[in-house]
This record gives sequence, C-alpha cells and structure tokens, in this order.
Amino acid sequence: MARTWVLLRGLVREQKHWEDFPSKMQASVPNDRVITLDLPGNGEFHDQPSPTRIGGMVAHARAQLQAQGLSGPYHLVALSLGAMMAVQWLSQAPKEVAFAALINTSASRYSPFWHRLRPANYLRLLRDGLFTRDRVLKEQTILEITSNLHDRAYLHQLAEKWAGYAEEQPVSAINSLRQLVAAMRFRAPSSLPTRVPTLIISGGDDRLVNPACSRRLAEAWQLPIKVHPQAGHDLPLDAPQWLINTLIEGDT
Repeated sequence: MARTWVLLRGLVREQKHWEDFPSKMQASVPNDRVITLDLPGNGEFHDQPSPTRIGGMVAHARAQLQAQGLSGPYHLVALSLGAMMAVQWLSQAPKEVAFAALINTSASRYSPFWHRLRPANYLRLLRDGLFTRDRVLKEQTILEITSNLHDRAYLHQLAEKWAGYAEEQPVSAINSLRQLVAAMRFRAPSSLPTRVPTLIISGGDDRLVNPACSRRLAEAWQLPIKVHPQAGHDLPLDAPQWLINTLIEGDT
C-alpha cells in the first residue's frame, strides 16, 4: 500500500529548506507520496501569525492535508520543532499516524534548557543569527552551527540561496519569537501510543541540540534510536541518503 510521507521542518524554516531531500526520498520510494508543508509564519504562510502553541501548528498542518484530500494515516518525518509537532500529533490523533521519525529534538520534561540549546551558541546565535540585518551572515551562522559534513564554501553558497528565501518570504521577528515561545512551552507526554511505530534519529555530533536529548527521549519512551556519528543538527542536509535508508528500514 502506498504511503504518504509528511516532512515537517524546524524553527523559522520553510519547506524550501529541505532542498533536494524530498526529491531524493521520492526517488527512493517511487510508489509513495512525499509531501512538505509550511507552517503559519513561514514560507507561503509567512504573512500569518505563528501559533504560540505546538497544538496550533499541528491543527494547521492537518488542515492543509485535509484540503489536499488526504486523511492519513501519515508517515511523519519531523526535524527539531517539527518533531515536537509529531509528538503532539501522536498524542492527540494517533489514528492519523502510521509511523513517526523524531529527528534531533528535545523536551523540557526530560532535558535541561542548556542541553536543548547548547550554551556555546548563545552569543553567536543572538549576534549573527537574530539581531543582524545581513541575511547571508544570518543563514551562514545557522548553517555553520547545524551542518558538519559540508565545507565552508558550500555553506556560504547555500547561505546566499537561503538568504534569497528570506527575502522572498521573510519570517518576521515577532513570528520567530512566537515559534520560540511555542517550543519553550511544549510539554512532552510521559508516554507515546504504543501501536504507532516511532523512531528516534540523532546526529551524533549535533552542535545545536545536545544528542543526549534524543537518547533521553529514547530511554523515557522505550523507543529505538539510530545515530549518525558525524552528522549535525540538520541531518537531512548532512546525510540525506543515510537518513532515507534509516526511515525506510525503520518502517519495515
């Protein structure tokens, strides 16, 4: 039976930030459907207010899929903030989820804030990632923190491309803050539905979110965990084929 894979990106990111990962995944599962979504405040919905609760983001995603004539159950591939959405989705509508992959995420119930956002990045993220008006510098800063397996020249070229996305569909400062508030307010459940296969996936050298957060979730929820030892936070960028293979194997 054909599967519907729904890709959920992270904080202040839009579906274009997946780059060629969706097409690579589609090529690996040619009989399935691979869908990317934008959230309010990002991408095609950049002029809408971002929800300040993860539940509001999930409601918007579900409505988008329903508008496309889809009803699930879905295979969720969710990165960082997107994985918080997947957890919320599993909790409130488990019948709509056939499989969930939670990539490089965290939860306040299980991890301290200094693991959820590593302190070594605070100053640089504030100075060059939030308060700078130089869009290329902002994107390069984020990429240099979240990607490990690409050289600086490649990341600069990609930063220029991503700066173009930000110019076309800018995420406002208030929406950035609203999304951050939603992530901070999110309270993960003590357990997940046991009937839905769920996999924790981690970049073992994630320099944004401590990989201990993924290990802690796997322990707390008694879930399998797969770790790429060298990849960073943006695992779809660093190791796309490894991730695709892991997703396919995890759903078998």
